[in-house]
Order: sequence, then structure tokens, then C-alpha cells
Amino acid sequence: MGKYIIEGNFPLKGKITASGNKNAALPCIAATLLTDEEVTLKNLPEIEDVRVMFDVLKSLGVSVTRKKQGEYKIKTNNIKSSEIQAEHAKSIRASILFAGPLLARTGKVMLPPPGGDVIGRRRLDSHFLAFSALGAQIDIDGLFRLNANKLVGTDIFMDEASVTATENAVMAASMASGKTTIMNAASEPHVQDLCNMLNSMGAKITGIGSNILYIEGVKKLGGTEFVIGSDFMEVGSYIGLAAVTRGELEIEKAAPEHLMMTRIAFGKLGIHWETDGSTIRIPSGQDMRISPELGGMIPKIDDAPWPGFPADLTSIMTVVATQVEGTVLIHEKLFESRMFFVDKLIGMGARIILCDPHRAVVSGPSRLKGAELVSPDVRAGMAMVIAALCAEGKSEIQNVYQIERGYERLAEKLTSLGARIEKV
Repeated sequence: MGKYIIEGNFPLKGKITASGNKNAALPCIAATLLTDEEVTLKNLPEIEDVRVMFDVLKSLGVSVTRKKQGEYKIKTNNIKSSEIQAEHAKSIRASILFAGPLLARTGKVMLPPPGGDVIGRRRLDSHFLAFSALGAQIDIDGLFRLNANKLVGTDIFMDEASVTATENAVMAASMASGKTTIMNAASEPHVQDLCNMLNSMGAKITGIGSNILYIEGVKKLGGTEFVIGSDFMEVGSYIGLAAVTRGELEIEKAAPEHLMMTRIAFGKLGIHWETDGSTIRIPSGQDMRISPELGGMIPKIDDAPWPGFPADLTSIMTVVATQVEGTVLIHEKLFESRMFFVDKLIGMGARIILCDPHRAVVSGPSRLKGAELVSPDVRAGMAMVIAALCAEGKSEIQNVYQIERGYERLAEKLTSLGARIEKV
């Protein structure tokens, strides 16, 4: 699976372009099953999760052609199966996203339980409650078996603002008979990308960007050419990386309109950037000092559904906080195992108190030392890379497959910025 060997304590400087949004790419790939016409997707990140999603499509009889980097032509006119293979499902959480379009297109789907990051319990109830409301029959016997002679629009109140459950519900409802209203819907930029792509295929979705979506079902969807938006999670990771290495970084196509809450959170740590159109520049010489709240209280960085601070950046912020003067509380509310990676940071010299599975108090700055590490998931893995890049000495990070599931050409990009990183 490979490992990174990183020599730290060198400032990173230079210019990069943000990759396409992984979390938009995956549902948009699944959504191609909703039409028998050709779809072209552009600005797809060249990452492992995208490759696995294409492997699933090919196993169903779909033709996938790479036109150039990040651009793929997909033909779904000859679907031979509605069964997701176990080896694909267990390797990627997003395999669940094929349920909605297959159910709408073929009336049935068989899906093994999805795998993915080990960051705590990740319930699937919201998906099946939505499918059931639309008229699907669901049987669970170790596999998930869904059948629907006809999907019928209805009012759906999501029991949680789940991104993937919202995406599945939208895809199924787009071809249901009648009108569907989805309340308490997720509204992240990647959900917006999916809805905009579906509309370009002929769907009738309004309320995009809000937590109430209105969908008027159509009998048929057509082909399209769609450009995936920029990955604001990757951008947030590189902002943190630039700050802790005391470097200077320019990120093009950074989609600053999606960084408003991220800007507030980094601002609490004394980290700022400049914006010029779609480009942001993180200057060197950051203050790197935590700003106390009114009355001298210790500030908190906590995640929340969009437009709140994204949960996927809490791991990154935890590492950044180790290099900032002062104390801050990091509160990750979604997953009960995501914060457990901090014991590795503590072993590197970080001053962190893990209060419980969701909260960590970080005091800095701490002088980190190189260590042998293992990446447990995409974001914690990137957090370890950032820690290694600002640590003294060499670090070795195993299981980089997990990191490269979400970060395009990571070692290559870091090397271009002056990082001492080797993939072995």
C-alpha cells in the first residue's frame, strides 16, 4: 500500500491549483446511471475513490473512457446488473450512492454493507427511510435488497442532515412519479453540485443550497457535460499546511465562497489569507496566536452541518492548533472515533488532552518530533502528513492508501512546494 517518508521543518512555498471536489465527484459518478445517454464529467480528481466508483460502473456494464486528466466519458446505455460486488462495496463508503440511481433506473438493487473510513458508527437508516417513503420495499439479510415497481413522490423529513442520504433521496426522487419535498436536507457544496448536474440532465430540482429541496419527478433524464467544483476540504488542508510550516502558498480555483466558516475558524488561531477572485494567498509571518473569546474565555472550534465548520477539517485544525500559541477546544460532534488519532500527535510531543471521544483541548505551541505513524482514515492521515511536515526529524507514515483516497497527487504537489517527501 506504500508509505511516506517525510523530513520535516521546512517552509513550503509556491502555487497549486485546487483539485475537483471528491465529495461531489462520487455522487455525480453514481448519478450517470440515471440516464441511458452519454455523460461527460470534467475536473474529476484522480484519486483512489474515483477509480473504485468507475470499477463499480464497469462491473454493471457501463463504458468509461478517460479523455484526458480529470475528464471522463460515461455511457450507461447497457446496464447488465443492479448488484454491487462485495469487493467494491467494502472498499468505499460511497458505494451506497449507487442505491438511489439503480432503484430509479432498474427498480431493484442489491448492495453489501459499504466500507470506508473507520471513524465510528456511520448509520444508514436515513437512506432506507427515504427509499421506503418513496415506495421501495427493503429486505436486509446480510445484504441490502431494494425493490420498487414504482417510485412515488412524497414529503420526506430526513431524520438527520446526512449528505449521502440526501443525495440518494434526490437521485431516486428525480425520476419518481409526482412531487417530492425533502426537508432537513443537507446543503453542502457537493450536494449542490449533484443537484445542478441533475438539472442539467433534465431534472426539476429547486431550493438548491437550502435545507428544503423540491423535486418534480420526470420520466427520463438525458446526457450532459458537467464540471465538478473545487474541493474546499483540500484547500482547507493546504491552508493549515502552509501556516504550520511558516510557508507562503497561493491556491488557484480555491472557491473562497465556500471558505467563510473555515476563515472564521482559522482566524481564531491567528491564521489569515488574502483573496483575489477565485485565488487565495496564505502569506508567511502569520500571527499564530489564539484569540480568546469575550471575557478571556478559551475559544472552541466545532463542526456543524453546512454552512457550519466542516467535520472533515477538525483533524486538520487539531494539528494546526498544536503549533499556535494558546489553548483551544476542538469539538468533533459527528463521529465517535475520529479524534482517537491524537494519541499519535501526543507521541510526537503535542500537548493535547482528549476529554472524550468527541472533544480535545489543545495547548501550543509544541515542538513536534518525527515518528512512525499509520494513517487510520483520509483526514487523520492528512493531519499526520501536516504534523510530519512541521516536525523535527524524519517521520514514516504507513497505509497512505487511505490518504490518497481523498488527496490527488499529494506527494507530487507537496514536492513542488519544497517538501522533503518520498513515497516508497
